Amino acid sequence: MDLSVIVPTFNEGPNVAELVRRTAAALPGRAIEIIFVDDSSDDTPDIIRAVAAQALVPVRLIHRDHPQGGLGGAVVEGIRAAASEFCVVMDGDLQHPPEVIAELLARAEVGDADVVVASRYTEGGTSDGLANAVRTLVSRGSTLLTKAMFPRKLHNCSDPMTGFFLLDRRSLDVESLRPRGFKILLEILARKQMRVAEVPFSFAPRFAGESKASFSQGMRFLTQLTMLRFGRMSAFAVVGGLGAVANLLITGGLTGLGVQYLVASVIASVLTIVGNFLALEYLVFADMRAESGLMRHRFLKSFTFNGIEALVRIPLLWLLVSEAHFHVVIATALTLLAAFVVRFVYHALVVYAPKRSRSAKIAAIREPLEDELAA
Repeated sequence: MDLSVIVPTFNEGPNVAELVRRTAAALPGRAIEIIFVDDSSDDTPDIIRAVAAQALVPVRLIHRDHPQGGLGGAVVEGIRAAASEFCVVMDGDLQHPPEVIAELLARAEVGDADVVVASRYTEGGTSDGLANAVRTLVSRGSTLLTKAMFPRKLHNCSDPMTGFFLLDRRSLDVESLRPRGFKILLEILARKQMRVAEVPFSFAPRFAGESKASFSQGMRFLTQLTMLRFGRMSAFAVVGGLGAVANLLITGGLTGLGVQYLVASVIASVLTIVGNFLALEYLVFADMRAESGLMRHRFLKSFTFNGIEALVRIPLLWLLVSEAHFHVVIATALTLLAAFVVRFVYHALVVYAPKRSRSAKIAAIREPLEDELAA
């Protein structure tokens, strides 16, 4: 097998037949397979099976009833299942032209690169297929931010945010990947110094369907970037910092409306406790949820702890304001900062502690340090 083409899909049925046709036509005489790793909630799996029955190349379907790790997790599962050591990863919406795959494979066969990136931002590439100027600006800005965070590991990659690349599987320990976001190339390049080559491509308009880009994906990207660079504790700090800002804004807004400051602080605390828990669930500890029991149990542990912490913090707030004469906003900020470390330790070791085995619990304790060392 010369090449395995891995296509993570989510409700991409209208694109499947055209993607398979163009991929097969782009690689005549090559032994290739196409692996769809599908998380769809519609009839996409049935469409893939129907197309596979008539395709000129082998088409395989891995349908995940209980997806883990999002798009990145789908890619890792596809890499594990691939028959070839050369694996191309591409989106299922045809914004990544299959005709470029032949160039990626030819460049990889030179033998001096671990990853061959299809880049929008190298000479000859374009990002014209982005929906509008805002998407273009966000793409450029996130690329610059990412390269600034990893200046050494990404110095030879102009487009670390692309989802279109070829990977020599022999250069990577697949089991070491902990996919948390949809930018799997960033995950790969940030964890290990890789030999990178590039070929230009023009980012095309979508063939069918709608973009999956959203605010929540943007938040996942920022969390992924933070965790890769600084480890889980820093991602926890980002969420806590956003919660602290929200707490200050709510407290300031309510006191500005004439609400007594202790009452305002209680209301702000309840709202931010709930908001922070949801952010921890779906961003910081998303990869640990499956092994840490039921969500309602985690919420009760988190809410109870934060409630107790608030009961301790609010009297301290009263002392700082009434006795030490701090401004209420400054006093609130100081007490929130003081609670941060204890809150992180509790959530990492109690709320999200794996339930399966002692060894898994030890791994969960060590993981923040491993994340930071890997970055």
